[in-house]
Amino acid sequence: MKRKDVAVYEDILKSNVAAAAEVRRRMRERGVLTVNLMSSPGAGKTTLLERLVEKLTPPGRLAVIEGDIETERDAERLRAKGVPAWQIQTGGACHLEARMIGRLLDELPPDLDFLFIENVGNLVCPAAFDLGESLRVVLLSAPEGDDKPKKYPKAFLTAQVLVLSKADLMGLLPFDPERARREALEVNPALEVFRVSALTGEGLDDFVACLHRARAKLTPEDGRHA
Repeated sequence: MKRKDVAVYEDILKSNVAAAAEVRRRMRERGVLTVNLMSSPGAGKTTLLERLVEKLTPPGRLAVIEGDIETERDAERLRAKGVPAWQIQTGGACHLEARMIGRLLDELPPDLDFLFIENVGNLVCPAAFDLGESLRVVLLSAPEGDDKPKKYPKAFLTAQVLVLSKADLMGLLPFDPERARREALEVNPALEVFRVSALTGEGLDDFVACLHRARAKLTPEDGRHA
């Protein structure tokens, strides 16, 4: 990377830090837990959100911002569940940025408890950009393989929660959940790890309890959980 390119990238990151701080401040003042969901494409983020709608009731207390390169398909799926959902189409960009989230804050319902941001499917670029979240969750699905934490460490290093998704397939594929858990914890020993199937419901209640704990621990000082 050339020196000029490095300087531009550093400016983008610096600007993003300021935008993220403003998002965090505004959501903190409202008592909203903002959750940034990251994963490779197809790991099950949208399906997990559909199940969370059923668990985090009433639906009016949560909203979703979807990030994709094109289409509104994921937002449409959540709207069909009665959830306010906004789609950000990046037009080729491999991640969301905090300024994109900030532009939507005035449109959010006034009585939210949870705001979920489904990031663009990617384990690399999104890890570098704070969106103003209070909780960062990374999904690793059984079809992807259990070696990803060491191959894409920043996504796991910057998260607080790891969801091993599509648990219903783990007995059918060469995926060792214990290896995935062990290597993720070697990258980030502070990770909370949950084995979840959005289809069968396995592990969902434990993950939902984690979300409630995180919201209850939001601090007035910085919007992050204590």
